Amino acid sequence: MTEYTPPKVWTWNKPSGGAFASINRPIAGPTHDKELPVGRHPLQLYSLATPNGVKVTVMLEELLARGHKGAEYDAWLIRINDGDQFGSGFVEINPNSKIPALMDRSGKTPVRVFESGSILVYLAEKFGEFLPNEQPARAEVLSWLFWQMGSAPYLGGGFGHFYAYAPEKFEYAIDRFSMEVKRQMDVLDRRLAETEYLGGKDYSIADIAVWPWYGGLALGRMYNDSAEFLSVHEYKHVQRWAQAIDARPAVERGRMVNRAFGEPALQLHERHDASDFETKTQDRLAAE
Repeated sequence: MTEYTPPKVWTWNKPSGGAFASINRPIAGPTHDKELPVGRHPLQLYSLATPNGVKVTVMLEELLARGHKGAEYDAWLIRINDGDQFGSGFVEINPNSKIPALMDRSGKTPVRVFESGSILVYLAEKFGEFLPNEQPARAEVLSWLFWQMGSAPYLGGGFGHFYAYAPEKFEYAIDRFSMEVKRQMDVLDRRLAETEYLGGKDYSIADIAVWPWYGGLALGRMYNDSAEFLSVHEYKHVQRWAQAIDARPAVERGRMVNRAFGEPALQLHERHDASDFETKTQDRLAAE
Protein backbone atom coordinates (compact mmCIF):
# COMPACT_ATOMS: atom_id res chain seq x y z
CA MET A 1 0.00 0.00 0.00
CA THR A 2 1.36 3.42 -0.94
CA GLU A 3 1.77 5.67 2.07
CA TYR A 4 -0.60 8.61 1.98
CA THR A 5 -0.33 11.85 3.93
CA PRO A 6 -3.59 13.86 3.88
CA PRO A 7 -3.20 17.51 2.85
CA LYS A 8 -4.12 20.26 5.29
CA VAL A 9 -7.21 21.06 3.19
CA TRP A 10 -8.93 18.44 1.06
CA THR A 11 -9.88 19.42 -2.49
CA TRP A 12 -11.89 17.59 -5.13
CA ASN A 13 -9.38 17.34 -7.95
CA LYS A 14 -9.85 13.81 -9.31
CA PRO A 15 -12.60 11.21 -9.69
CA SER A 16 -13.08 8.92 -6.70
CA GLY A 17 -15.31 6.05 -5.75
CA GLY A 18 -14.31 3.29 -8.17
CA ALA A 19 -17.43 1.95 -9.89
CA PHE A 20 -19.43 4.98 -8.73
CA ALA A 21 -16.89 7.67 -9.55
CA SER A 22 -19.10 9.22 -12.22
CA ILE A 23 -21.85 10.09 -9.74
CA ASN A 24 -19.80 10.94 -6.65
CA ARG A 25 -19.38 14.61 -5.86
CA PRO A 26 -18.92 16.71 -2.71
CA ILE A 27 -21.85 19.06 -3.32
CA ALA A 28 -25.63 18.64 -3.18
CA GLY A 29 -28.41 19.95 -5.40
CA PRO A 30 -29.60 19.14 -8.93
CA THR A 31 -27.31 18.83 -11.93
CA HIS A 32 -30.06 19.14 -14.52
CA ASP A 33 -33.72 20.00 -14.95
CA LYS A 34 -36.00 17.00 -15.14
CA GLU A 35 -39.55 16.69 -13.94
CA LEU A 36 -40.69 13.38 -12.47
CA PRO A 37 -43.56 11.42 -14.00
CA VAL A 38 -46.78 11.06 -12.02
CA GLY A 39 -49.10 8.07 -12.38
CA ARG A 40 -52.71 7.48 -11.42
CA HIS A 41 -52.24 6.19 -7.87
CA PRO A 42 -51.93 8.35 -4.74
CA LEU A 43 -48.55 6.81 -3.88
CA GLN A 44 -45.73 7.63 -6.28
CA LEU A 45 -42.42 5.84 -5.70
CA TYR A 46 -39.16 6.79 -7.38
CA SER A 47 -36.59 4.13 -6.78
CA LEU A 48 -34.22 1.35 -7.83
CA ALA A 49 -34.11 -2.22 -6.51
CA THR A 50 -31.07 -1.76 -4.29
CA PRO A 51 -31.54 -3.06 -0.73
CA ASN A 52 -32.90 0.32 0.36
CA GLY A 53 -35.30 0.43 -2.56
CA VAL A 54 -36.47 -3.15 -1.98
CA LYS A 55 -37.48 -2.27 1.58
CA VAL A 56 -40.22 0.03 0.30
CA THR A 57 -41.51 -2.10 -2.57
CA VAL A 58 -41.72 -5.11 -0.25
CA MET A 59 -43.63 -2.98 2.26
CA LEU A 60 -46.09 -1.80 -0.37
CA GLU A 61 -46.63 -5.32 -1.72
CA GLU A 62 -47.14 -6.63 1.82
CA LEU A 63 -49.75 -3.93 2.45
CA LEU A 64 -51.56 -4.82 -0.76
CA ALA A 65 -51.45 -8.50 0.22
CA ARG A 66 -53.26 -7.55 3.43
CA GLY A 67 -56.02 -5.91 1.46
CA HIS A 68 -55.09 -2.24 1.70
CA LYS A 69 -56.25 -0.90 -1.65
CA GLY A 70 -54.96 2.54 -0.72
CA ALA A 71 -51.44 1.14 -0.92
CA GLU A 72 -51.65 0.83 -4.72
CA TYR A 73 -48.70 2.65 -6.18
CA ASP A 74 -46.80 3.70 -9.26
CA ALA A 75 -43.11 2.80 -9.14
CA TRP A 76 -40.80 4.72 -11.44
CA LEU A 77 -37.25 3.62 -12.19
CA ILE A 78 -34.43 5.91 -11.08
CA ARG A 79 -31.16 4.84 -12.69
CA ILE A 80 -28.62 6.04 -10.17
CA ASN A 81 -25.60 5.15 -12.34
CA ASP A 82 -27.00 7.56 -14.93
CA GLY A 83 -27.48 10.33 -12.36
CA ASP A 84 -31.30 10.36 -12.42
CA GLN A 85 -31.27 11.14 -8.69
CA PHE A 86 -29.74 14.54 -9.45
CA GLY A 87 -32.65 15.70 -11.61
CA SER A 88 -34.47 18.75 -10.28
CA GLY A 89 -37.74 16.87 -9.73
CA PHE A 90 -36.11 14.14 -7.70
CA VAL A 91 -34.10 16.61 -5.61
CA GLU A 92 -37.35 18.40 -4.74
CA ILE A 93 -38.56 15.18 -3.10
CA ASN A 94 -35.23 14.14 -1.62
CA PRO A 95 -32.63 16.91 -1.21
CA ASN A 96 -30.12 14.16 -0.34
CA SER A 97 -30.41 12.67 -3.87
CA LYS A 98 -30.72 9.07 -2.68
CA ILE A 99 -33.33 6.47 -3.55
CA PRO A 100 -36.01 5.68 -2.56
CA ALA A 101 -38.26 8.73 -2.49
CA LEU A 102 -42.04 8.70 -2.05
CA MET A 103 -44.80 11.19 -2.76
CA ASP A 104 -48.17 10.63 -1.11
CA ARG A 105 -50.84 12.51 -3.06
CA SER A 106 -53.81 11.04 -1.23
CA GLY A 107 -54.57 14.23 0.74
CA LYS A 108 -55.11 17.88 -0.08
CA THR A 109 -51.41 18.61 0.30
CA PRO A 110 -48.88 16.17 -1.18
CA VAL A 111 -46.47 14.69 1.36
CA ARG A 112 -42.88 13.94 0.47
CA VAL A 113 -41.08 11.19 2.38
CA PHE A 114 -37.42 10.28 1.97
CA GLU A 115 -35.00 7.92 3.70
CA SER A 116 -36.12 4.29 3.52
CA GLY A 117 -36.61 3.90 7.28
CA SER A 118 -38.77 7.01 7.39
CA ILE A 119 -40.88 5.71 4.50
CA LEU A 120 -41.44 2.39 6.30
CA VAL A 121 -42.60 4.15 9.46
CA TYR A 122 -44.81 6.51 7.45
CA LEU A 123 -46.53 3.66 5.62
CA ALA A 124 -46.83 1.53 8.76
CA GLU A 125 -48.59 4.37 10.59
CA LYS A 126 -50.71 5.33 7.59
CA PHE A 127 -52.12 1.82 7.19
CA GLY A 128 -51.80 0.52 10.74
CA GLU A 129 -49.67 -2.49 9.81
CA PHE A 130 -46.27 -4.01 10.66
CA LEU A 131 -45.60 -1.64 13.58
CA PRO A 132 -47.15 -2.41 16.99
CA ASN A 133 -49.04 0.34 18.78
CA GLU A 134 -48.32 -0.89 22.29
CA GLN A 135 -45.09 -0.84 24.24
CA PRO A 136 -42.67 -2.53 24.64
CA ALA A 137 -43.31 -4.24 21.28
CA ARG A 138 -43.28 -0.94 19.40
CA ALA A 139 -39.96 0.12 20.90
CA GLU A 140 -38.41 -3.25 20.03
CA VAL A 141 -39.43 -2.98 16.38
CA LEU A 142 -38.21 0.61 16.09
CA SER A 143 -34.93 -0.27 17.80
CA TRP A 144 -34.18 -2.96 15.23
CA LEU A 145 -35.27 -0.68 12.40
CA PHE A 146 -32.83 2.00 13.51
CA TRP A 147 -30.18 -0.64 14.16
CA GLN A 148 -30.36 -1.39 10.44
CA MET A 149 -30.19 2.26 9.44
CA GLY A 150 -27.08 2.73 11.52
CA SER A 151 -25.42 -0.59 10.72
CA ALA A 152 -25.91 -1.05 6.98
CA PRO A 153 -23.40 1.66 5.96
CA TYR A 154 -20.70 -0.61 7.39
CA LEU A 155 -21.98 -3.43 5.20
CA GLY A 156 -22.57 -1.47 2.01
CA GLY A 157 -20.35 1.59 2.04
CA GLY A 158 -17.69 -0.18 4.08
CA PHE A 159 -17.36 -3.88 3.35
CA GLY A 160 -19.21 -3.93 0.03
CA HIS A 161 -17.34 -0.97 -1.36
CA PHE A 162 -13.83 -2.12 -0.47
CA TYR A 163 -14.47 -5.81 -1.17
CA ALA A 164 -16.35 -5.49 -4.47
CA TYR A 165 -16.22 -1.98 -5.92
CA ALA A 166 -13.03 -0.13 -4.97
CA PRO A 167 -10.50 0.17 -7.81
CA GLU A 168 -7.81 -1.34 -5.55
CA LYS A 169 -7.91 -3.97 -2.78
CA PHE A 170 -6.77 -2.72 0.61
CA GLU A 171 -6.23 -5.40 3.24
CA TYR A 172 -6.70 -3.01 6.15
CA ALA A 173 -10.07 -1.72 4.90
CA ILE A 174 -11.40 -5.18 3.97
CA ASP A 175 -10.30 -6.64 7.31
CA ARG A 176 -11.78 -3.73 9.25
CA PHE A 177 -15.21 -3.94 7.66
CA SER A 178 -15.31 -7.75 7.43
CA MET A 179 -14.83 -7.88 11.18
CA GLU A 180 -17.68 -5.43 11.74
CA VAL A 181 -20.07 -7.17 9.34
CA LYS A 182 -19.43 -10.53 10.99
CA ARG A 183 -20.07 -8.93 14.38
CA GLN A 184 -23.36 -7.55 13.07
CA MET A 185 -24.36 -10.95 11.71
CA ASP A 186 -23.65 -12.41 15.14
CA VAL A 187 -25.85 -9.73 16.73
CA LEU A 188 -28.69 -10.79 14.42
CA ASP A 189 -28.05 -14.49 14.93
CA ARG A 190 -28.22 -14.17 18.70
CA ARG A 191 -31.45 -12.18 18.49
CA LEU A 192 -33.06 -14.63 16.08
CA ALA A 193 -32.12 -17.52 18.36
CA GLU A 194 -34.53 -15.96 20.85
CA THR A 195 -37.49 -15.14 18.65
CA GLU A 196 -38.98 -15.80 15.23
CA TYR A 197 -38.70 -12.25 13.95
CA LEU A 198 -36.54 -9.32 14.97
CA GLY A 199 -39.29 -7.47 16.78
CA GLY A 200 -40.71 -10.58 18.41
CA LYS A 201 -43.27 -13.12 17.29
CA ASP A 202 -44.70 -10.94 14.50
CA TYR A 203 -43.23 -9.92 11.14
CA SER A 204 -42.67 -6.15 11.10
CA ILE A 205 -40.97 -3.22 9.42
CA ALA A 206 -37.82 -4.24 11.29
CA ASP A 207 -37.65 -7.45 9.24
CA ILE A 208 -38.62 -5.61 6.06
CA ALA A 209 -35.73 -3.18 6.61
CA VAL A 210 -33.05 -5.64 7.67
CA TRP A 211 -33.82 -8.48 5.24
CA PRO A 212 -32.77 -6.85 1.92
CA TRP A 213 -29.33 -6.15 3.40
CA TYR A 214 -28.48 -8.94 5.79
CA GLY A 215 -30.90 -11.50 4.39
CA GLY A 216 -29.44 -10.83 0.96
CA LEU A 217 -25.97 -11.40 2.34
CA ALA A 218 -27.06 -14.62 4.07
CA LEU A 219 -28.62 -15.89 0.84
CA GLY A 220 -25.47 -15.22 -1.18
CA ARG A 221 -26.89 -12.42 -3.32
CA MET A 222 -24.50 -9.60 -2.48
CA TYR A 223 -20.98 -8.53 -3.36
CA ASN A 224 -19.83 -11.36 -5.60
CA ASP A 225 -18.52 -14.28 -3.51
CA SER A 226 -18.87 -12.47 -0.18
CA ALA A 227 -21.10 -15.21 1.29
CA GLU A 228 -18.22 -17.66 1.15
CA PHE A 229 -15.68 -15.05 2.21
CA LEU A 230 -17.70 -14.19 5.33
CA SER A 231 -18.84 -17.79 6.04
CA VAL A 232 -22.46 -16.69 6.27
CA HIS A 233 -23.62 -20.33 6.51
CA GLU A 234 -22.44 -20.27 10.12
CA TYR A 235 -25.29 -17.98 11.16
CA LYS A 236 -27.98 -20.65 11.37
CA HIS A 237 -30.72 -18.50 12.86
CA VAL A 238 -30.17 -15.74 10.31
CA GLN A 239 -30.37 -18.39 7.60
CA ARG A 240 -33.70 -19.67 8.91
CA TRP A 241 -35.13 -16.15 9.10
CA ALA A 242 -33.76 -15.09 5.70
CA GLN A 243 -35.19 -18.13 3.94
CA ALA A 244 -38.60 -17.73 5.58
CA ILE A 245 -38.92 -14.11 4.46
CA ASP A 246 -37.59 -14.94 1.00
CA ALA A 247 -40.49 -17.37 0.56
CA ARG A 248 -43.17 -14.70 1.12
CA PRO A 249 -44.99 -13.91 -2.18
CA ALA A 250 -45.06 -10.18 -1.45
CA VAL A 251 -41.30 -10.22 -0.92
CA GLU A 252 -40.79 -12.00 -4.23
CA ARG A 253 -42.84 -9.32 -5.97
CA GLY A 254 -41.16 -6.48 -4.10
CA ARG A 255 -37.72 -7.65 -5.20
CA MET A 256 -38.76 -7.39 -8.85
CA VAL A 257 -40.03 -3.81 -8.81
CA ASN A 258 -37.60 -1.21 -10.24
CA ARG A 259 -35.07 -3.98 -10.82
CA ALA A 260 -32.85 -3.19 -13.81
CA PHE A 261 -30.23 -5.92 -13.46
CA GLY A 262 -30.06 -9.70 -13.23
CA GLU A 263 -32.42 -12.17 -14.87
CA PRO A 264 -34.89 -10.46 -17.25
CA ALA A 265 -37.78 -12.52 -15.80
CA LEU A 266 -37.14 -10.88 -12.41
CA GLN A 267 -36.98 -7.33 -13.74
CA LEU A 268 -40.06 -5.12 -13.59
CA HIS A 269 -38.65 -1.70 -14.42
CA GLU A 270 -41.90 0.13 -13.67
CA ARG A 271 -44.92 -1.04 -11.72
CA HIS A 272 -48.32 0.60 -12.19
CA ASP A 273 -50.71 -2.31 -11.66
CA ALA A 274 -50.63 -5.75 -10.07
CA SER A 275 -51.00 -7.30 -13.52
CA ASP A 276 -47.61 -5.86 -14.54
CA PHE A 277 -45.88 -8.78 -12.83
CA GLU A 278 -47.47 -11.10 -15.39
CA THR A 279 -47.15 -8.95 -18.50
CA LYS A 280 -44.35 -6.36 -18.25
CA THR A 281 -41.24 -8.08 -16.96
CA GLN A 282 -38.26 -7.63 -19.22
CA ASP A 283 -38.36 -11.17 -20.62
CA ARG A 284 -41.98 -10.70 -21.70
CA LEU A 285 -41.36 -7.27 -23.17
CA ALA A 286 -38.41 -8.64 -25.15
CA ALA A 287 -40.58 -11.43 -26.55
CA GLU A 288 -43.23 -9.06 -27.92
